[in-house]
Amino acid sequence: MINNVLIEDQYKRTRLFEKENINYLVRVLKRFNTVPKINNINIITSNSEPDLFKIVPNKSVIIGSSFLDKPVLALIYLRYGIEWQLWYKALGKDKSNALLCDLAALKVTKIFYGILPKVDKEKVKKLNHFLIDMIKDDEHLNAESLLKYAELESLHGIKNSKKVFEKSWEPILENLAKPTEYLLMSGGDLRLNIDEIELLNKYGCRPFPRPDAFTFASSTATSISNFAFDKTDKIRRILIQNSLKKGFKDTTIAFSELLKSNLRKTLKIKEECQIIFSPSGTDSALQIAAITQIISDKEITHILVASDETGSGVPAALKGCHFENTTALNYPVTKGDKIDGFRDVDLIKIPLRDENGELKSTLQMDAEVFAAISKTNEQGRHIVLHVMDQSKLGYQSPSEEIIQKIDELNNLSIQIIIDGSQLRLDPKDIQNYLNKGYIITITGSKYFTGPPYSGALILPKNISRRINSIKVAIPAGLTNYYNHSDWPASWFCSKDLSDGFNYGSNMRWNAAIVEMERYYKTPILYRNMGIEMFCNFVEDSIKDAVFLEPLFGDKTKTNSYNSNEFGLRNICTIFPFFILKNEKVLSVDQVKKLYILLNSDLSDKFEGSSVEIIRLAAQKCHIGQPVNVKYGNDCQSAVLRISLGARVISESWVNRDISLFFRNIEAQMNQITLIIKKLELIINNPELLN
Repeated sequence: MINNVLIEDQYKRTRLFEKENINYLVRVLKRFNTVPKINNINIITSNSEPDLFKIVPNKSVIIGSSFLDKPVLALIYLRYGIEWQLWYKALGKDKSNALLCDLAALKVTKIFYGILPKVDKEKVKKLNHFLIDMIKDDEHLNAESLLKYAELESLHGIKNSKKVFEKSWEPILENLAKPTEYLLMSGGDLRLNIDEIELLNKYGCRPFPRPDAFTFASSTATSISNFAFDKTDKIRRILIQNSLKKGFKDTTIAFSELLKSNLRKTLKIKEECQIIFSPSGTDSALQIAAITQIISDKEITHILVASDETGSGVPAALKGCHFENTTALNYPVTKGDKIDGFRDVDLIKIPLRDENGELKSTLQMDAEVFAAISKTNEQGRHIVLHVMDQSKLGYQSPSEEIIQKIDELNNLSIQIIIDGSQLRLDPKDIQNYLNKGYIITITGSKYFTGPPYSGALILPKNISRRINSIKVAIPAGLTNYYNHSDWPASWFCSKDLSDGFNYGSNMRWNAAIVEMERYYKTPILYRNMGIEMFCNFVEDSIKDAVFLEPLFGDKTKTNSYNSNEFGLRNICTIFPFFILKNEKVLSVDQVKKLYILLNSDLSDKFEGSSVEIIRLAAQKCHIGQPVNVKYGNDCQSAVLRISLGARVISESWVNRDISLFFRNIEAQMNQITLIIKKLELIINNPELLN
């Protein structure tokens, strides 16, 4: 029919497509990419009924052509329609009560509207229609209030004759009636919240894809890829369907166990080794503090190596204290207060830099670590040694030699923890650590570029068995931090934890595991060659830029482990650098401002410049956040970081085409060149940094 056209085939040369509006339209269409992709549901434009919005169950969403003149309104309505169809399909054979679809679609769309940019909300602020009015309404949505909205039935034509709200729907709606991008922001802390202008969180990234930015920020955090987002969005649809069919609790427990199984398979972790999920690396430190307390009756001393390059909340967590004012399960707490059930411990910090900001040598670090362990051992205390592999600036400490020497001490009671939060490790490295009885902390959000806040502990076989045999509960205060499903089901110690589920953490881990799986699909020869190519280019590019100075004057300072075998832990993949103007290093505040400008569209600051300059200024470049480091002995500054992430490799390996793979690596090397050019553009316009 000529009056009903698929929306993708609808194009009229209206004012909307004129030059001043096209960028706005493109931005709205990019956001449409976060709407679920459902097979056999067509989006159709009606020309004969321009004001029509209709849902044809299991078939299509029809939207009148007049909506297309208001792209934000069309985006919101289509989000509602597609979500409704998603839940309708999930109902299975029994389609008798569409009330659940009305509830879920409205709840999801209200959240979706809430995280639109402020400028988009302004465009629909004065529009009136019963559906947009309901979406904009701040009134809390519940089944009782919705029953009075008979208009929703008119959108799809199904009469909800029962008008019965099933009790089993409550947890499904509470946990899964949320857009995927909102779930990816949930169950962490306030740093995951996005601003209402650029939609960026505190790490400079988004919970939905941002393909228009050049992104080499894996040492900090990265926006989710299109690939991982689509896979995770599909998982949400499957979970909704399974929850309605098999029950929410059983479905969620199975999902949590599936994630752990997939992580084991991907990193080649043996079945006897247990995995505990956590919302963040700092939460993993708190889990370590709890586990240490139940496996040792002795007084405990944590020795934190590279304490100046761990998460800021880690020392508090190791002492059993609240490290934020809100837990990942959204309980209000007081930062710094002791968590109920933790006993007092000692903490020895061994920073990588001395009081003058100078990096200590490997020998000096080893000596300090050995002295701290020897003294603590003489006191008869249980030692928890936190080994760094690798830090946010790429450091490793202490050396393997000193760890071997420590084993020779008499009457030693020690547990070694490997801080592998960057996960710049190969599966063989993880296996090696576990075989030695070490506990490993990892995240899926650094090297593997999953969404920020996905932590995990991997426990070796001997520790897992020991904990399994212990009939002592972990500290009671942890019920505000973790759910039972995050911990091994067979353990007695965690039996009192909450029966709830942290879907945010699970969804972020799903995205991270998806990235791991596709990374390892690249054959190891090409993977390693691509890593060498990219890292060599980044290193040379920073050295060649006269206004940049690499932090690593001596490359050997980044690595205390020497090996002739290629591996992620034997090559520099994080490249920190100072920024100079007229041979003078920028201040901390200037570097922080530079970081924000680099990640922003600055084209409006260069009006009247050449097209090349305007395009360069417009390009958003996301690299590692500033880290305060002294320049020399007396000048406080900060470094930025360009880092290799797994996506450099996985997004280059397409259709098993070797020549295309190396061309794609080179294309990302060209992005590094443009990032450095934009850095130069900004510092050559110093008024931008004021």
